[in-house]
Amino acid sequence: MSYKHAVVMEATPAGGASVPDAERSAPGGAVPEELAHRLRDRLHLDELRRNANSWRGRLALGLALIGPGVLVMLGDNDAGGVITYAQTGATYGLGLFLPTMILLGVVAYVVQEMTVRLGAVTRRGHAELIWKRYGAFWGWFSLIDLVAANVLTLITEFIGIRLGSQALGLSPWLTVPASLAFIAYVLVFMRYWTWERISLFIAAFNLIFVPLALTSHPDWHAVAGAFAGHGWAVSGGFLSLTFLVLISANIGTTIAPWQLFFQQSCVVDKGLLPRDIRAGRRDLMLGVAGMVVVAIAIIVIAARTLKGVPNPQNLDAAEVLSFIRTRLGGGMMALFALGLMEAGLIASIVITASSAWAIGEAFDIDRSINAPPRQAVWFYLPAIIGTVIAAVAVMVPGLPLGFLNLTVQVIATVFMPAAMLFLLMLLNDRELMGVHVNSPARNAVSVAIMMGLVLCNGLYGIAVLLPHALGG
Repeated sequence: MSYKHAVVMEATPAGGASVPDAERSAPGGAVPEELAHRLRDRLHLDELRRNANSWRGRLALGLALIGPGVLVMLGDNDAGGVITYAQTGATYGLGLFLPTMILLGVVAYVVQEMTVRLGAVTRRGHAELIWKRYGAFWGWFSLIDLVAANVLTLITEFIGIRLGSQALGLSPWLTVPASLAFIAYVLVFMRYWTWERISLFIAAFNLIFVPLALTSHPDWHAVAGAFAGHGWAVSGGFLSLTFLVLISANIGTTIAPWQLFFQQSCVVDKGLLPRDIRAGRRDLMLGVAGMVVVAIAIIVIAARTLKGVPNPQNLDAAEVLSFIRTRLGGGMMALFALGLMEAGLIASIVITASSAWAIGEAFDIDRSINAPPRQAVWFYLPAIIGTVIAAVAVMVPGLPLGFLNLTVQVIATVFMPAAMLFLLMLLNDRELMGVHVNSPARNAVSVAIMMGLVLCNGLYGIAVLLPHALGG
């Protein structure tokens, strides 16, 4: 039997339920601890489904199914994203980039919705499907890209934690190791359900930027005008290096390869079934809405406090916080610093998990947050090592923080077309996906997104290598 046929057989439920063979039995009849945890979670969800006849029951089920979509999108509003949005607002103010955030939210939904279907139908993570479906060469290609990009992104998260804590008068020699220890602890010692609830609690604080924007007294007429097409003029033109760098960075902080791996594996570990795809879409929609609102809020704050500062596209977190303190006061700066630290912390939690899942799936070892640490050392350890490297790197003095932040976001945009190609091939495999295969309309939109990424990357490359070729 082929691998993909085996996946279809295992993933297709009889009567709406499905438990993989490995979860039904184990040597000696004992159920491994990680599978026992997973089965309890799934039995809990089944009980909620049976009781979903009233509005209270439906609400309880809906709340229980929230998780992967909210975490992937609010985790995407990471410390690097916060600074990218601030650089964007400082450079271009209240104009084109406000409605652009809504467009990028739609793009993120289209891309991430495919991972919901893929995970729920196949019951396999993204890395596992690439390795088993397309072979070791492409498996290594995708895994190396992911791990390298994750370590670089984690550096920007710890930069946010470090500089945010310094602005609050805390020593980074305390906050960075403490954050690292917390990230490792919740991944290694919490089981999936607890890990997800703690992560959601932290992610909710991402919304702190919304009241900050409301109390920064922006020009609401200009904000409304931006959505009506006013103020869309771009200084230097749409082909200038500054614009191409910032649009690439904003794309990279909205959709990135780690998000594909994270959400699909999260859907699998949570135990969602094909019948839960609609709930997974609602979860994702909620996360996208949160991401877009927060992104717009940060651009509004930056346009109010940072517009007109020298070299705004190169601002780092320390400079952003300094300007906010000067123009809005110490209290507002402290709240922004807390938001920056939260953004770095939640992103570090989910990105570390994405590395663990991908490595576990690639090498066919324990690959569940339900796995006890004593039995799944090689599932947890490589991901923790990558996070340790990032935490150590961020303590190196003299790092060009603003430049590094933009570069990491642009790298995510560069890596994304290849990641999307694998995703599209899997979603168009009818034997693998059955009735949940991509429709022609979804394919058309996805290919348009992928070609847009390629075009953006090409223009950025030309602007860097031949700065006068585009006339910018």
